[in-house]
Amino acid sequence: MNQKHDPIVVTGMGAVSPLGVGIETNWTRLIAGRSGIVANTRFDTSAYAARVAGLVPSRAEDARGFDPLTVVDAKDVKKMDLFIQYGMVAAAEALAQAGWAPRTEAEKASTATIIGTGVGGSPVMAEAVKTIIERGPRRLSPFTVPAFLPNLAAGWISIHYGFKGPIGAPVTACAASAQAIGDGMRLILTGEAEVAVVGGAEGSIDPISVGGFGAARALSTAFNDNPPAASRPFDARRDGFVLAEGAAVLVIERLSHAVARGAAPLALLAGYGTSADAYHLTSGDPDGAGAQVAMRNALKMAGLSPADIGYINAHSTSTAVGDAAELAGINAVFAGRGKDLAISSTKSSTGHLMGAAGALEAVFSIEALRHETLPPTLNLEEPNVGEAFDLVPKVAKHKAVRHALSNSFGFGGVNASLIVSAV
Repeated sequence: MNQKHDPIVVTGMGAVSPLGVGIETNWTRLIAGRSGIVANTRFDTSAYAARVAGLVPSRAEDARGFDPLTVVDAKDVKKMDLFIQYGMVAAAEALAQAGWAPRTEAEKASTATIIGTGVGGSPVMAEAVKTIIERGPRRLSPFTVPAFLPNLAAGWISIHYGFKGPIGAPVTACAASAQAIGDGMRLILTGEAEVAVVGGAEGSIDPISVGGFGAARALSTAFNDNPPAASRPFDARRDGFVLAEGAAVLVIERLSHAVARGAAPLALLAGYGTSADAYHLTSGDPDGAGAQVAMRNALKMAGLSPADIGYINAHSTSTAVGDAAELAGINAVFAGRGKDLAISSTKSSTGHLMGAAGALEAVFSIEALRHETLPPTLNLEEPNVGEAFDLVPKVAKHKAVRHALSNSFGFGGVNASLIVSAV
């Protein structure tokens, strides 16, 4: 059966972010206007221009913080970089909510695992270089390479649960997890999988990533003394994005498959579109041309018109060029919508989770539909782009929405758009 008559639905979700661990924690704090952006204490940043980050809080710091031992054996934690640990915890929550624990070989073989990442285990790589310089290559752990390979979040999840279906790991910068969700949809539509565990994981708050993005002048540096104010999409005072970490995982399947096993659908995964800008390594077309293609393709797959979309979770990261290009693309696709189209960027609260951002923002879009509440754009004091639309400044808004679109764009010119719909 096709997508129209037997749609793909989301039956489970899990999240680890700078706001905390768990869907309920993330959503409650997001809607309350909390920020997860703090001073970067992960390493000594005194020589760095950017000294704030979206750090996942530990259980010691926050009762709703992160503890890998809730899911992973202590002996295995040592074999995993942070992005893998985050992915494991998010997957455990999503699978528990979905109630999916395949027992038969057929069920295991029909379960796909697609977990994207933008960078993979750069903290382990940075530490490995330090070890080689200071102590020599013979002191490296035999688990060094498996700890940083980008596909190992998917690999660990697959091995842990015995999923034997297709496995993959898009490494398409900040569109990776949105493309992972799209790849999972395609596997279900072609019949190669009945269930797909999809999403993204990122743990790259390390000297390489912070230094590299800093050298490119991509990171916010103006709010080191006031971290919660640093991520400010659409605002005139924005000066770069805030690097963040975490993971989000969704369980998706056909509606008929969910109903047959008694699972409750949370939302429809209605549309997906992707495209390439073929324009510039790090900047999108100023007119958002590639983004327009992705959004229109998602609308086409969902069988919807621009007038049907009530909310857009924007990719907008808090860079002047990126924010303006995305809004130009949205304006072209949703011309004439005006203030009845709500657009917000939840990166104002979480920072930019890079390869995990798309999956987390898909989760937030689903929660917006379920709770009839639109997340706010924090720190929006002087909007200088997108004034034609409702940018949901500072405070969450109660509004019933039937269809939401979530955008994810990445270096290299990759664009991905997802559409979720209320059940």
